[in-house]
Amino acid sequence: MEVWKQVVQWLAPHMGQLGVPEFYREFAAEWSLIGVGGLLFSFLIIGLMRLARSSRSAEPAADSVVPPEEAAHVEEAPSLAQEEASETDEVAEPVKVVEEAPAAPEPEKAQPVVPTPAEEESGEPVSLMDRMKSGLSKTHQSMVGRIDSLIRGRKEIDADLLEDLEEILVTADLGVSTTQRLVSALEEQLDRGSLADGAQLRQALKSEILDCLTLDLPEVTVPEGQPKVILMTGVNGVGKTTTIGKLACKFSKEGQKVVLGAGDTFRAAAAEQLGIWADRAGCDLIRHDEGADPGAVVFDAVKAAVARKADTLLLDTAGRLHNKAHLMEELKKVRRVVDRELPGAPHLTLLVLDATTGQNALNQAKLFGEAVQVDGIVLTKLDGTAKGGVVIAIAAELGLPVYHVGIGEGIEDLRSFEPEIFVDALFGDD
Repeated sequence: MEVWKQVVQWLAPHMGQLGVPEFYREFAAEWSLIGVGGLLFSFLIIGLMRLARSSRSAEPAADSVVPPEEAAHVEEAPSLAQEEASETDEVAEPVKVVEEAPAAPEPEKAQPVVPTPAEEESGEPVSLMDRMKSGLSKTHQSMVGRIDSLIRGRKEIDADLLEDLEEILVTADLGVSTTQRLVSALEEQLDRGSLADGAQLRQALKSEILDCLTLDLPEVTVPEGQPKVILMTGVNGVGKTTTIGKLACKFSKEGQKVVLGAGDTFRAAAAEQLGIWADRAGCDLIRHDEGADPGAVVFDAVKAAVARKADTLLLDTAGRLHNKAHLMEELKKVRRVVDRELPGAPHLTLLVLDATTGQNALNQAKLFGEAVQVDGIVLTKLDGTAKGGVVIAIAAELGLPVYHVGIGEGIEDLRSFEPEIFVDALFGDD
């Protein structure tokens, strides 16, 4: 049953890519596995039936009798092995002795797959701007590419062009509210005569987007001698555990002492996955058995971080649907446990969102913000989607700053979010 749960939980996020609503993904994954299993069982039965028929046809008929003289002849006939042996005795040629090559070492057992560091990849080092451009290429094509086609050759800007621009922004997952804010700002500049051509319109839009993304990060005050506690939240399948691992590697490289708390006791192999990241980052992992109380894990993790004089404590939590009240209450309980042991903690609560879900990511941020205090966003899988405009929508509508963005699978591809570099890369500027 544990293997079945693991396969279902691995397959469920892929159901979302096929358009299955999040609430039905695990149900769809289970029925898909049942269907595939039934198909394989049918192929197995057919193969066994064919094998049985071929075996029966190869057996001699029951009423066939071998004449005595033929039987004697068969008994006297030397075997093929005996003939070959006699021929070898008659013609004995010297045999060259060939030394056997040493046996190749057996391959090691494969470890659970985690993204490899970017430094291990071959090739020339890539600058931050080039990597960001590559990660945002799909969003650039779906949004800025269409805008450039719209304004190319236009010698003047009018209301009809702004209406077409509004449609492009909405379909690029900026959302209606954010799009109206941007278009209204452009209309004001048009009325003042500040938009004479397409180039000025492009630059004005770029400036307005940068203004939406430029938010002050909340001040984090950590009492001396205490670790900075960062609580990671989010729904299943957004890359939360992987993000924690990459952050642990980043902080460790900066010279910090990091402790990880495996508070996701629900998902199978979640603690094992986090353990691999802990080994890679060279940090301690506090975990309990699968199914244990997350509050107890968090309690022990806080105690361990204080005792070991850690600089940062990263707490994983079970992925939960934002519309499940009892699961959200469990998250509140985890926060209460942390605050009781370290008053004022967690010092930072980050919500991990999947950029490929577009406007659904914005809805998740709204509902999580209503249930628990969310200080900022980590947006993953930005390189695999054309819906990167949701970054702008989250910042503009919710006022939540984006702390990190994932633009690849490597460890170095979890980047600290810098609005200027993001906007330049989005618009294809150097």
